[in-house]
Amino acid sequence: MSQVTLRDIAVITGLSTGTVSRALKNQVGMTEATRDTVREAALSLGYNFSQLRKGRVRRIAFLLQSQHNTLASNPFFPTVLHGAEEICRREGIAMSFVVVGPAERALAQIRRNQPDAILCAGFFEPEVLAALQQLGKPTVLVDMYRHGFTSVNPDNLHGGYLATQHLLRSGRKRIAMLSGPLDHYSIQQRNHGFRQALFDAKAFADPDLEINLPAMGDGDEGVAEAMRTLLKLEQPADAVFCHNDSTALAVMNYCLDIGMKIPSDIAVVGFDDIAAAAAAIPPLSSVRVDKEALVRTGVELLLHPPHENPSQITLPVKMIVRESSETNMPDLPMRIF
Repeated sequence: MSQVTLRDIAVITGLSTGTVSRALKNQVGMTEATRDTVREAALSLGYNFSQLRKGRVRRIAFLLQSQHNTLASNPFFPTVLHGAEEICRREGIAMSFVVVGPAERALAQIRRNQPDAILCAGFFEPEVLAALQQLGKPTVLVDMYRHGFTSVNPDNLHGGYLATQHLLRSGRKRIAMLSGPLDHYSIQQRNHGFRQALFDAKAFADPDLEINLPAMGDGDEGVAEAMRTLLKLEQPADAVFCHNDSTALAVMNYCLDIGMKIPSDIAVVGFDDIAAAAAAIPPLSSVRVDKEALVRTGVELLLHPPHENPSQITLPVKMIVRESSETNMPDLPMRIF
């Protein structure tokens, strides 16, 4: 079967090949109705949008999902954003930061910025990702996975395994996990690692010790309610593995406020190793993610996209043990600032 060309699309739409090309590349100077007509015709003919992925990348749009208030609720992403800015500056690439909402609005925002390529960080709904595919621009997901996209992720599963294994080796018997929404790929994988470590150690996996926190943006009250639940159990938790450091720091604050000692009464481990983890009192054990390598790999995949199937890159993580879970350290009944 011959490959669908711009001329084929032009014939069935009655437009010039130049107009078809500009519409598929989402360039300025035409109505949304024209764009939609061309896109629908291209999809109906089975046009290969990857044919548009030619030429040097000069502008990259860095996308974050607005619904989850990512920058405010998770200090991980500002570090990734800063790293992307640094790399783009070194490469002579202009980068625009776009906070996107629903699919149609996202497309309009991206078109205004006219990027050559798109870097998506964190969770995005399937309908938004499907809309991005229609743009026909090189797109890479960072800290997110979806079939059909090139992505780069830390080894979330192994990180969850390492954190849980560390707590088991420290003698903890009742290890809880505080997860966020499990439709988030990274959180889901960290949860799988937690369960796999318990299974391999032949440790009892008590479902009462696994709590999925409310959606992002609910503050520390959700963490406090989860800890009240865990500590009221007939056999309360003696350790908590949290899906990220922000949650782990909130757990430590709650426990210290009610007079518990860390780590003898309860050990706490986070994930990401943000700057606040080492600065906390007591310092927080965490699974370290190389955030610079994560975003650098994402940008490199945009500049040099794979020729055939989308690539799935997984970067190594490292368990960093500090006082919050180290049994040989003194107890620190102090509040974290």
